[in-house]
Amino acid sequence: MTRRQFLGSAAAVAIATRPPNISSPNIIVILADDQGYGDLGCYGSPYIRTPNIDRMAREGLRFTDFYAQSLCGPSRAALLTGSYPARNSLNFNHLPKAKTGIHPNEITIPELLRQKGYATQAIGKWHLGDATEFLPTSNGFDHWLGLPYSNDMWPYHPKVTRAGPENETAKAVRERAEQTGFDGQGQHYPPDWFPPLPLIRDERVIETNPDQTQLTSRYTAEAINFITANKSKPFFLYLAHSMPHVPLFPGKAFAGKSLRGRYGDVIEEIDHATGQILNKLKELKLDNNTLVIYTSDNGPWLPYGIDAGSAGPLRGAKGSVWEGGIRVPAIFRWPGRIPANTVTSQIAATIDLLPTFAAAAQIKLPTDRTIDGKDLIPLLTATNKQSPHDYFYYFDTAIQYTPETGRPTSNSNLLAIRSGRWKLHLNTGELYDLQSDIGETKNVAKRQPEIMQTLKAAATQFLAELRANIRPIAAQTV
Repeated sequence: MTRRQFLGSAAAVAIATRPPNISSPNIIVILADDQGYGDLGCYGSPYIRTPNIDRMAREGLRFTDFYAQSLCGPSRAALLTGSYPARNSLNFNHLPKAKTGIHPNEITIPELLRQKGYATQAIGKWHLGDATEFLPTSNGFDHWLGLPYSNDMWPYHPKVTRAGPENETAKAVRERAEQTGFDGQGQHYPPDWFPPLPLIRDERVIETNPDQTQLTSRYTAEAINFITANKSKPFFLYLAHSMPHVPLFPGKAFAGKSLRGRYGDVIEEIDHATGQILNKLKELKLDNNTLVIYTSDNGPWLPYGIDAGSAGPLRGAKGSVWEGGIRVPAIFRWPGRIPANTVTSQIAATIDLLPTFAAAAQIKLPTDRTIDGKDLIPLLTATNKQSPHDYFYYFDTAIQYTPETGRPTSNSNLLAIRSGRWKLHLNTGELYDLQSDIGETKNVAKRQPEIMQTLKAAATQFLAELRANIRPIAAQTV
C-alpha cells in the first residue's frame, strides 16, 4: 500500500468514527540541535540558566533515559517516521544538493495527524533531503520556514578552502573555530562545496546566508503566529531549532549574558523562546489541551571545544553510540494528563513520538510496515510505569548506501543493544550496568555470561527481522 492509499482510506475511516465532542490534543515538539544531556538546569548544568525549560520539568515529566540518534539527519528521520534510521535507509547526513531523501511512501507524523484535521507547521532545520520532493511541504506539513540542512553547510564553513580573499563572515567563523579548539586539520572542502545557505518558506528561497543572530527569534515568532492562527482547531508544531549546532549566533539581547560563553548564550535564548511559547499557550487557554515536548537530536559536538555542549556524566558525544552521543534530555508537559514534577528512568526514544501522537489523537497506525516506536501514553500518564521497550538498539549512523537499491552496503551497523539496566556493545563485547555505571567505565562482561548470551541472541533476532523489512531511500526524480 502506498502512502497516498493509506492516508486516503484512513482519513475516511477517521472522519466516520471520530467520537463527538472529543478534542484531539495540540502537539508541539521543540527539538534542539546538538544540545547535550548536561546542558539544562534540570539536568544538572551549573552554568546555563534555563528557567522556562526547568518549569516545564516541574509541570510535567522528565526522562533520564531518553534516546535520539547519534547524528542530525538520522535523528529527524527516526522522530518523524517512528522507525530506526536503518529501517528507512536514512541513517546518514545529507549534504546540500543531495540526490536522495526521505521516500514518498514514508508516513510521517504530520501526515497521520492530518487525518484528524490537524494544521501542521514545520519550523527550522529539516535535513532529510533538499530537493523539492523531499521538503516538509511534500511530507505532511502545510507550511515550513527554515533551513534545509545544518547551519554550518554554507560558504563560510571553516574547512572550506578559499579561492580568494576571505570576507568578514568567513574570517570570523574560521577564527572562532580556531579559538574554540576545533581541529581544522585533515579533510577540507573545495571552494564551491557549499552553496549559499537558503532560508526557505514552503518551497521558495526567501533569503540566502541569512543573519543567523535572528534565526531563533524568527523561528519563535513564526511559531507563535502559527499557534495563534490555529487556536480553534488541533495543530501540530515541529520547531527544530538550528542551534546550538555550530556556528553559534546568539541574538543581540543574549550575547555575552550566560556563564557558559557563546554556547550558553544560545541555550538561554532557546529557553526564553520556549517560555514565550508556553506563555502564549496559557494566554490562549490552550495549556490543558496541548502536549509540549522539549528534546535534542543527539549529544554535543565535542571537536568544537568551548562552543560544544556537555554530555554531563555520560561518556562520548555526537557521532558515537556511547550514551553521550545518543541519550538526550527530554521533557513532556501536558497539564491535567501528565502528572507534574515527575521523573522516570524508563527507556523511551524519539521513535516513540509517532505512535504516541497517533494514540493521543485516536489514529490507527499503518499495518503494512514495521514501526519501531511504542505508545508512551501509559508511561506518560502513570497508568503503567514500565517502559514499552524490552530492547533498545543503537546504530552506526555514518553508513553509506548503494545507489542502485538504497539499501545499506552492510547490515552490520547495529553497534549496541540495551535491555533494562544492561547495555552491550556488540563490536567490542563490552557490557555495562547503566544503573550503577552511567558513564560506561566498568566492563562487566566476564561477570554476566547469561546477560551477554541473552543480549546477543536478541540482537541476532532483531537484525534478521530488520534485514527482511528495510524500506528504501528515495532518489531525486528530476
